[in-house]
Amino acid sequence: MVLIEDSILEAANMSERELKVELAILLYRKKRLTYAQARKLSELSRIEFDDKLAEAGVPSDYTVDDLHADLKTLEELGLKNGDRK
Repeated sequence: MVLIEDSILEAANMSERELKVELAILLYRKKRLTYAQARKLSELSRIEFDDKLAEAGVPSDYTVDDLHADLKTLEELGLKNGDRK
């Protein structure tokens, strides 16, 4: 866990959430985080994160394999939540 003092956030005129998004985009752009890791850090949905990447001029490398993994996760969550049988 990293703690950022409120005075730093105030000086940057950013909320904690905005800082997380900016950091996620920066680390993704520099290839220090994968798409999934950066999106998790940003705490945004896939669509929201893709929109933020587009706004920043950063191409997304979300692949078909990523889609299949997401679909599998959704299916597993549905089974765990009793939504599907």
